[in-house]
Amino acid sequence: MKHFKTLSAFFEYMQLPRPEHPMLSVLSATGDQFLPCPRASSPPISTDCYSISLKKTIKGNLNYGRTKYDFTNGALILLAPRQMLQWDSSVVFDQKGFSINFHEDFLKGTELAQQIKKYGFFSYTVNEALHLSPKEEKQIESLVDNIEVEYHNNQDAFSKDIIISQLSTLLKYANRFYERQFLNRKELSNNFLQQFKQQLDDYFESGQLQEKGIPSIEEVAEKMSISQRYLSDTLKKETGKTTTEHLQLYLIDEAKNILLKPNKSIAEVAYELGFEYPQYFSRLFKKKEGLSPTKYREKYKMN
Repeated sequence: MKHFKTLSAFFEYMQLPRPEHPMLSVLSATGDQFLPCPRASSPPISTDCYSISLKKTIKGNLNYGRTKYDFTNGALILLAPRQMLQWDSSVVFDQKGFSINFHEDFLKGTELAQQIKKYGFFSYTVNEALHLSPKEEKQIESLVDNIEVEYHNNQDAFSKDIIISQLSTLLKYANRFYERQFLNRKELSNNFLQQFKQQLDDYFESGQLQEKGIPSIEEVAEKMSISQRYLSDTLKKETGKTTTEHLQLYLIDEAKNILLKPNKSIAEVAYELGFEYPQYFSRLFKKKEGLSPTKYREKYKMN
């Protein structure tokens, strides 16, 4: 995979206009204009840059991570450094909107350098992009207009602070709009939870639990073709529990069935469920159920 350490090297590869700033580029298209067209295709690449783009009329599929995404609907795409991107000649880049690209070092020494790491949407795959309403789109575009004015102005002592401030506000709006998107996707959340449980069922029934141990959330999310962060955030918004908590609840439910089998020690139950240490299994069970595995077994037998 080809990796670009500088914004200029990345833009040269993409066959885009050279950035006016060594660590920042702002491209926008309004009215009858279109954004500059990048190279027709690319194998997997990555950069040390962040990218915030509003795509409106692009056609075709891009591969981002291990996922294909159809861009025919307008969406706000936020990409973090060192994330893989590729596309082929089927993609048509006749697009409107904007694209802001900045090197991670552009944020050094600012509060945004730390804050940006807390925004989960930079860990989402492209098919989890933020779909803006017309009103939200105008709010985002007004901020981009401000950034673009500063970008094209002669740089002075205030330029960077103003741009950073506008970027920070833009990301706060994006975070707000993602919250709205999560709240409006109850059906999607339920579907994700069903898929999540089905993946665990398949994993357990295939015998992989005994061979590989408890699956990681990343493995399950990959099987579902979504990012670990987006899956967890979606379930958290709707159910109040993260994917890790749902996995733990699934294991506890399985444990209840196994605990009631005769001649099974607590340690054997733990190992059967993929726990390396029986003590951890017992602590988790008590935390979730309010009583130890032994007490649960005794209580059931008494009833």
